[in-house]
Amino acid sequence: MDNPFQLINDAFADDYRVNLCIERLDGSITLTLSDEGGVVAKRLISPAQRNDPKRLQRLIESIQFGIAIEQGHSALEILGTMTDSHRQAERTNSASGL
Repeated sequence: MDNPFQLINDAFADDYRVNLCIERLDGSITLTLSDEGGVVAKRLISPAQRNDPKRLQRLIESIQFGIAIEQGHSALEILGTMTDSHRQAERTNSASGL
């Protein structure tokens, strides 16, 4: 499995400052994304979310979706793009036998 911290960083580092901080004794972490205007998003990530690649990917997409909506982008366009990329990934995985 890829490093979940690296996956989170890679998903957002081009557009935001990424800060990951251990929040609780159970291993939960807080993800804070910020830009020159301040905090853009802040989420608590449980160990279960962090350690399950599918759940982590859904979390990343959910955060991206929320940010896009707050920035005024069309929810339908974003969902369409996300659906198209999921279909492409499924076709790639099927072709490679995954």
